[in-house]
This record gives sequence, C-alpha cells and structure tokens, in this order.
Amino acid sequence: MKNPWEDIRLNDYEEHMSLDSIRQLQAMNAIMKEQFAAYDVHTAMVLGIAGGNGLEHVDPEKYRTVYGIDINDEYIKAVRDRYAFMGNVLKCLRMDVVKEAQSLPKAELVIANLLIEYIGYPAFQKTVRQTEAQYVSCVIQINRDENTWVSDSPYLHVFDGLDTIHHPIEEDALTAAMNEIGYERILQSSTELPNGKALERIDYRKRT
Repeated sequence: MKNPWEDIRLNDYEEHMSLDSIRQLQAMNAIMKEQFAAYDVHTAMVLGIAGGNGLEHVDPEKYRTVYGIDINDEYIKAVRDRYAFMGNVLKCLRMDVVKEAQSLPKAELVIANLLIEYIGYPAFQKTVRQTEAQYVSCVIQINRDENTWVSDSPYLHVFDGLDTIHHPIEEDALTAAMNEIGYERILQSSTELPNGKALERIDYRKRT
C-alpha cells in the first residue's frame, strides 16, 4: 500500500505550513536552529526532511555528515537542489523508515519533527535503535481540539489521506517509549502557534 505522504506535493505542503494562520514552517525553522546547535555532535539525521526547512542552520565546521531521510522522491530531489551548496555534508536518502529502518545509517543526533505522528511509537523505537543516536530531539504537535489535528486552510484536503496513518502522540507515552529503549528526557519546551496549536520539543539522551 502506497504511503499517502508520497502523493502530497511539496509546494502544497509548504504553502499550507507557512500560512500566517498556521506558521508551522517558520516555527519549525527556529526550533531546528536550536536543535542543530544544542549538542556536541558531528553527525545528524533529519527524519522526514520534506523540503529541507532548517538545513541552512547546519554549521559546516561542526557537522561532517547530515542525513536527510524522506519517503517522498520529490522532497528528496528538492532538498538536493536547494542545498547543493552543502556538498558532501548532506546525504539524502529516500526511505520508508517503517519498512526499512534496518537500512538507516548511524548518527549521533536524530531530529524527528512532526514525524512520530505518522509512524507510531514502535516504528520510532526501531528507527532510533538502528541509528544508535546519542541524542534524539523530537517535535510533536499539541492539539487543543482533538477533532482537528490538521489546521484549516485552502490546502486542507491535500492531507485527507493522512488519516489512515495518523497516530495520536502524547508526551508521557513518547517518554515511556524512549525509556524502554534506554533514553532519558533532558529537555522539554513549547512553542505556541497562532491557531491554538503548539509545537512541543522533547529531547532525549542515551543512558550510559
């Protein structure tokens, strides 16, 4: 069965996310700047990289390799074109992490923003285990109204197919899942959005 993310055009996704009534693209960019700077690591992996929002904050003097992972070929091609200036630092891979987690490379930092909602806790645990990450930084969406997890916009129906793969995610359950595989929570912060939703960033560190 084809994943519905493979049929969502990048332009539709980015236009929706950047609307003044939503502003998730802008908020995510600011969060990713902090994520890339937060830890003393030299390799990172961005799961669900979409169009590459936030990659401009990668410090080439700090990072040897940044992996961009996505299931959508169009997204991967766009990232390669937009960020060609990153040279060999950026390595883009088209992968379905639910089915192909065992093929993921290793990375010291895993960034998973608005991704866990579409793969669920067990698949995310498997993904993190495979990467052997020292740090995992996640962003999940907090919905004040449980009936409207996709924000209203002219692009709303572009996302209709996502209902089939959407998993409600809660911070306590995510932390419990991460504890099960040996990670402890070390940071939690919230960014309010104009439409009453919020982005919750939660970071974890592998226990030694």
